[in-house]
Amino acid sequence: MANLLEFTGVILLLLLTPGPTNTLMALGGYSRDIVRALPLILGELCGYLAIIVPVAALAAPYLAAHPGLSLAAKVAACLWVLFLACRLWFRQEAEGKAREVTVMDIMVTTMLNPKALIIAVVVMPSGTFSELLPWLSLFSGLVVFAACGWITLGCSLSKGKNIALTPQAIQKIAATFLLLFAAILATSTLRALA
Repeated sequence: MANLLEFTGVILLLLLTPGPTNTLMALGGYSRDIVRALPLILGELCGYLAIIVPVAALAAPYLAAHPGLSLAAKVAACLWVLFLACRLWFRQEAEGKAREVTVMDIMVTTMLNPKALIIAVVVMPSGTFSELLPWLSLFSGLVVFAACGWITLGCSLSKGKNIALTPQAIQKIAATFLLLFAAILATSTLRALA
């Protein structure tokens, strides 16, 4: 997919679609103010690039020939999202307060997010790093744009005067969404096994 407008549209669609990373970004915006949540964007960007660069530059042909690796990535992603959901749900009761999302949480979740492989294999052109550089630069800008949107959404929920949600309630809602994403990933993985 080498058309600039198509590339931008597909990437934005993927980045703006709710998912585990976006849920955590909104939770980060909710639990911090916008400025304090901005470092989370670095975690998302590093997570995506850690998967996209090697896969698009080196592994795309190998992955196409070995679908079992894609299945293993789905299983790992499902387990990670399930772990995050459980940790968000139960952690606050042990600590007595809502837990803040860390840059590492965002980075690992993004690396295990199936969107990263979809972008690397389907959307990002294959080629050497220097051939990919303009596309990676555009992609990085789009990640920053989408992440700012999710952070702003979370921050606006925390400032809303008509919404009486505690940080613990937001955390439980985020955990529920993550559990739903884990169920969707598990269903997709089971279908691939059948």
